[in-house]
Amino acid sequence: MRFDVTIFPENLNTAADLARAVEDHGFAGLWTSETAHNPFLPLTHAAAATQRILLGTAIAVAFPRSPMVTAQIAWDLAEQSNGRFALGLGTQVKPHIEKRFATPWAAPTPRLREYIESLRAIWANFQTNKPLRYLGEHYKFTLMTPFFKPNPIEHPEIPIYIAGVNEHLCRLAGEMCQGFHVHPFHTVRYLRELIIPNIEQGAAKSGRTRQDCALSCAIFVVTGNNADETAQNKLAIKSQIAFYASTPSYSSVLELHGLGELHVQLNELSRQGRWFEMGELISDDLLNEFAVVAPIDELADAVKARYTGLLDRVGYYMPFTPSDADKAVMWKKAAETFA
Repeated sequence: MRFDVTIFPENLNTAADLARAVEDHGFAGLWTSETAHNPFLPLTHAAAATQRILLGTAIAVAFPRSPMVTAQIAWDLAEQSNGRFALGLGTQVKPHIEKRFATPWAAPTPRLREYIESLRAIWANFQTNKPLRYLGEHYKFTLMTPFFKPNPIEHPEIPIYIAGVNEHLCRLAGEMCQGFHVHPFHTVRYLRELIIPNIEQGAAKSGRTRQDCALSCAIFVVTGNNADETAQNKLAIKSQIAFYASTPSYSSVLELHGLGELHVQLNELSRQGRWFEMGELISDDLLNEFAVVAPIDELADAVKARYTGLLDRVGYYMPFTPSDADKAVMWKKAAETFA
């Protein structure tokens, strides 16, 4: 199992220093996300500042970008990083695609399948000059002229990770992808009973195995240097769990545990804007199902004990902050435990 971290640089000028710190700590990988900032831009700084670590997006939202746009960005990052870039894609949910990105919505799994097929057709054209001809329902690519085609690169086999919660995207990952970003909102039971069996089912369809698709996750953790810090962290993670549990797209996780009614309650509170009350419905027992709860110097061991044999790459659902003296022990222990 490898330990990765996520960075959230508020200023691109800090991305290189953060990436160097990730590598200096001995971590295996660095991920960026598409939240308040573009996920690709920090990786150009990280690629120039590092030599060893994996660099990837967890995730970039696929559908608002043409596969041609994404293919070109990924090609440049793969070349710049000497093959250390992994393209992590997510579908997002319908309201965000339509209302935040002003992009048409379609059934996500068939569309993402075409997206991945398109990327590989485009990359094959970039690398081998194979004529570009991809004709799908959602994407059609039939034109590439020499002026717009980049040169071949040394590492053209760019790994693709996709993210998801339910069985259809798990099967797609198992069938077609090099990795799958498991959502932080999961339990061990959900991994064992839904995620992994469907990854295996998809892999078998294309003559692959579960080991051909790395499972990666930034997991919920509750920790602190003292009781007060731990209590504050507990409240924050309960609120985060409640937020995801209120979202219809993630209701299947609760339903597996016979907690469908909790989703209904949380969803109603969210519709009423009663966000601060939602975390109160998450019991300590339920918290322990979704999060690893441990003292700061024991956290890495607890994570390794829970996820060995289930996940291939792990990280904490929090930004990497090397300058935070209060978390220095936590990061040092993670580096040592997963070395």
